[in-house]
Amino acid sequence: MTETHDEPATSARRRGRDRSEQRGPRLPEQRPFRQPQMRLCPTDVLSADEIESIHEASLTILERIGMEFLCPESRSIMRELGADVDESTHRVRIARQLVDQALTTVPAEFTLHSWNPDRHVRVGGNWMVFGTVGSAPHFIDHDGVRRTGTREGFRDLLKLAQMLNAVHYIAGYPVEPIDLHASVRHLEAAWDILTLTDKGFHCYSLGRQKNRDCLEMVRIARGIDWATLDREPSLITVVNTNSPLRLDVPMAQGMIEFAQHNQPVVVTPFTLAGAMAPITLAGALAQQNAEALGGITLIQAVNPGAPTMYGGFTSNVDMQSGAPAFGTPEYVRTAMIGGQLCRRYGLPYRSSNVCAANALDAQAAYESVFSLWGAVMGGVNFLMHGAGWMEGGLLASLDKMLLDADLLQMVSAMLDPVTVDTDTLAIDTIDEVGPGGHFFGTAHTQARFRDAFYRPMVSDWRNYETWAEAGSPTADQKAHTLAERFLAAYEEPTMDPEIKAELRAFVDRRVAEGGVPTDF
Repeated sequence: MTETHDEPATSARRRGRDRSEQRGPRLPEQRPFRQPQMRLCPTDVLSADEIESIHEASLTILERIGMEFLCPESRSIMRELGADVDESTHRVRIARQLVDQALTTVPAEFTLHSWNPDRHVRVGGNWMVFGTVGSAPHFIDHDGVRRTGTREGFRDLLKLAQMLNAVHYIAGYPVEPIDLHASVRHLEAAWDILTLTDKGFHCYSLGRQKNRDCLEMVRIARGIDWATLDREPSLITVVNTNSPLRLDVPMAQGMIEFAQHNQPVVVTPFTLAGAMAPITLAGALAQQNAEALGGITLIQAVNPGAPTMYGGFTSNVDMQSGAPAFGTPEYVRTAMIGGQLCRRYGLPYRSSNVCAANALDAQAAYESVFSLWGAVMGGVNFLMHGAGWMEGGLLASLDKMLLDADLLQMVSAMLDPVTVDTDTLAIDTIDEVGPGGHFFGTAHTQARFRDAFYRPMVSDWRNYETWAEAGSPTADQKAHTLAERFLAAYEEPTMDPEIKAELRAFVDRRVAEGGVPTDF
């Protein structure tokens, strides 16, 4: 599998350029583009009996209360499956045996393909994929000003994501390019993602035609036919159920379209305890699980075996203001419990790196580390919003993307295997140094010191005097400086010119046709 190579491959027909040598100031050293694997034991917050209690509660919710499926086609599919459908209320009640059957056909692992084969990633099992922030309406510009999303800001975030090896996937629009009309935004935004990066990307389920357009663009970019696309997952979509217990029309249409073409759908209930879900964590998780299983059952009814991910996004609200809170102890526990539920079902698991901070400060750092800990120790396979998320998802930041990339590299380094053999145990070297000595000058140290430890991009390990002489730089200042340097060094990945021209022609034709009306 190409994604496990320790060094970037050089043989792909349309690979991105090798940027090991940069003009201008030297960029910080990065780990290679490589997926980490979960080698630790995930954390079990609940006992097996407690997990079964949540499972049983969620099945009871689906059987007794049901979910509203607002899309007529989705109700027809569920009726054909054997669910109890009330057309007058749009309520769909799903018997537990239907859920159980659906869970038997979901693949535990699959490959997600990019137009650059070096960027294929594995999803599921013990593999991890780190994605960018997605869907923020605002961004921080180069001068530190908070602005409504623009195409220029969108492109800058894409360019930085392309330059950061810790980012494996473009997980949605890093910021919404509001200056592109909604009817054609998906076309121009997908063009930017496919040409400014060579990493895989996410399509929003905002109606069937938008999904079809993005699928066609990915097919063109990969240079394949539809039969190959239907065999090889190449594009994901995330569906947020309208918690509590509702699935709207465009989301359902996207799920159906993707399932028909064997493309992965991430079913993610947006359950905030105390607001869109019960205030108790057990109740919120039971509702999350019910909504996720209801969506997964629909997907498998359309196409048994279609790749599907279970998304966990349960957090809490600030009960004083009603604002969503992230990176909380509650979020960490629900992220870990979501992973337990996925392991119980054998499903790939999506979680997120989120925070509620409004500035790149200590709060942004510690809430992100806490969120990452919950996701990683929950056994996350696909990390959404892995780099650049701030302000509870309302803000994308270049500087935060750089800081998060450093955190993601640290997670990858933490998950590296520890080699234990005669050479690494170093008994002869310990004997050579003896009591009271030091190891700086030994041959064992000298042969390894350049690559022995993780070297951070942002952390400053100089002593106080040296740091003060350098102007006392802080982490947020260094992150900003490095983000600007990476952007200055950016080079567009090399796509086959004929394929690029075909892709542009498709976009131009669909834009001339008016794109997709904004109503559904």
